[in-house]
Amino acid sequence: MRTKRIAYWTTTGLVALAFIAGGLTDVARPPMVVETMKHLGYPAYMAALLGVWKLLGGAAVLSPRLPRLKEWAYAGMFFDLTGAAVSHAVSGDGGGKVATPLVLLVLTLASWALRPTARKVQAAVPSEVDSRRAAPVRLAA
Repeated sequence: MRTKRIAYWTTTGLVALAFIAGGLTDVARPPMVVETMKHLGYPAYMAALLGVWKLLGGAAVLSPRLPRLKEWAYAGMFFDLTGAAVSHAVSGDGGGKVATPLVLLVLTLASWALRPTARKVQAAVPSEVDSRRAAPVRLAA
């Protein structure tokens, strides 16, 4: 159990660090970021929008409780990272620029899979009404 906890916090810390650092860089929009957005075919304002989302996602996976928000953050990270890999591949970038978001995606998926029960959305318990509806109906012969 201790190994799982260490693996969870290691992967989560790396993912949060990558997203928070990337988000800060995107929000600042230095010339390198603007040029990368242009190269990938996106308008410059997308950097600021993605940057804010990255900051919020990084903060969400680190925050205690809020399991539903964490699920959305992990989903957003999945979309961001797969989109980044495809964007770099389609733009003709080298393997390193395609592989980087995929490596982060593996860390993100590991963080999601290793999260403790307290950080997961619990399944809804069906109400009595729902369970009565689900009961089989027997017809008289």
